[in-house]
Amino acid sequence: MVTRGLNLTVMSLLLFGVVFAGCAKRPATTSVSAPAPTGSAAAPAPGSPMASPGGAAGPRGATVRPAPAEFMAADALKDIYFDFDKYDIRPDDAKTLDANAAWLKTNAGQLVLIEGHCDERGTNEYNLALGERRAKSTMNYLVSQGVQANRVTIISYGEERPVCTEHTEACWAKNRHAHFLVKPR
Repeated sequence: MVTRGLNLTVMSLLLFGVVFAGCAKRPATTSVSAPAPTGSAAAPAPGSPMASPGGAAGPRGATVRPAPAEFMAADALKDIYFDFDKYDIRPDDAKTLDANAAWLKTNAGQLVLIEGHCDERGTNEYNLALGERRAKSTMNYLVSQGVQANRVTIISYGEERPVCTEHTEACWAKNRHAHFLVKPR
């Protein structure tokens, strides 16, 4: 009888703990495993787009990241696109990334910035996290193809920089992408 009462008490406490703790309400962001290339820019200000948290140590141990404004488009690097609420690399986009990886390996003197973008659906916070996962997934693919991780920086703009502003699926599909910019080392 005492064992049954003890079991009931333990089960009640566990149930209370689960109900009290609840589920996470917001997506968690993850840190990037690859360090960002060295550069001369400071970390983004609070409320600005999320940049990769990795980086090289600068003076007094401060993290140094290249500024996105230092990067420019390269015609050889093509954007890839994502399905709604996904960050998986699609088979056709894997072919595009293979070509991008080949160009980056041939042009080893270039650093690359991968921007993660989303459509307007979802909260700003959610879209920033999803854009970061898209950029990170893209970076991981390039690294798996032989691009040096220390040449890659990621940033998420979430829904902040749409390429199309219509409220249609065709337009939203254009906004769900990873965009590539480069700069010399």
